[in-house]
Amino acid sequence: MSFQKFDRSKVHQLPLRERKNKVNISAIYIKTTDKCPEVSPAVQEKITRTAEDILEAKSAKRSIMLAFGAHSIKNGLGPLMIEFLRRGWITHLATNGAGIIHDWEFAYQGMSSETVYENLPQGKFGTWEETGFSLNLAIIVGAYHGLGYGASVGKVITDQGLEIPSEQELLDAIKDGDNAAAAADLLEAIRKEDLEPGWYDIPAPFGKFSIQAGAYQLGVASTAHPMFGHDIIYTHHINSGAAVGRAAEVDFLSYVDSVSKLNDGIYMSVGTAIMSPTVFEKAYSMVQNVSLQQNERLDRHKITVVDLAEPKWDWFSQGEPPRSNPEYYTPYMRNFLRTKPAEMNFITADNRASLLNLYYELDKLTKSDERKQDI
Repeated sequence: MSFQKFDRSKVHQLPLRERKNKVNISAIYIKTTDKCPEVSPAVQEKITRTAEDILEAKSAKRSIMLAFGAHSIKNGLGPLMIEFLRRGWITHLATNGAGIIHDWEFAYQGMSSETVYENLPQGKFGTWEETGFSLNLAIIVGAYHGLGYGASVGKVITDQGLEIPSEQELLDAIKDGDNAAAAADLLEAIRKEDLEPGWYDIPAPFGKFSIQAGAYQLGVASTAHPMFGHDIIYTHHINSGAAVGRAAEVDFLSYVDSVSKLNDGIYMSVGTAIMSPTVFEKAYSMVQNVSLQQNERLDRHKITVVDLAEPKWDWFSQGEPPRSNPEYYTPYMRNFLRTKPAEMNFITADNRASLLNLYYELDKLTKSDERKQDI
């Protein structure tokens, strides 16, 4: 049986400069000097508890993971998260494909976020040449070098470009069987776009705002967990499903490795009701499988979830909700709590207020500890 495939080369890609953007990163990014937003006493208590958990995990050299959705980037939290990395308060970042795209567009042009309802009827939504070409090329080249999705993008933003290998180098790699499949993917892209070997510029004048670049420069794992077809880069004809899969696999296994170090550590999930809990449950099961073979368990991890939605069910005291009430089966509560964490904090708050308050709380606790050590 054969299936027809749509020819993406027919899609007219438009210059990114022609797009109306809703967000200017220079105007909205969150600074560590910004006034701390007010939150309720109940929320503040949970933020303080989370800060204490982070510092305990840091002292024990255990994983401190932060998974976040694209809105965290669109809300200007990238630079603040870089400060978390710089101070050792996060050891692993994880996001979805859209989070990567907004981060790259901010680095490239300082703006991102289009008006979908205006562009979609005109066939313009997501068909932007620079975004589709640059990100796909970064992933294809990165996969050839064995990098994950996040590191491939972080590196291209940091370097403001990438090196295009010669066809002969790639032919030799294919012939020798050394990374042959990834070399073939890159060779196909080079021929499709008629790219010359050597340095290819991809400017990033606003790279200081990029969390992917910050993570790459600081040597912190930053992984992407895309779903094929969900992101605008798939509209571009240079897109390689094989390269995306190869890079995403590297990132997934890096993520699982960090989960394997979560005992006495903490997992934070901010504004990602689908990607984070569903990826976490598979990683948890893999780690638990191996742990049990060694007469150990992953059961001392702590989880903090930040979302605008109010939780509707107390899983700890009431257990599984009745099947007659499917609305209780939120992805957060269902998937996270089935991993039986040692402690679960559900914070109902805006992601900007939560992370900035968490930063201030961590800073306060760290300075307090430093004063105690000086006495």
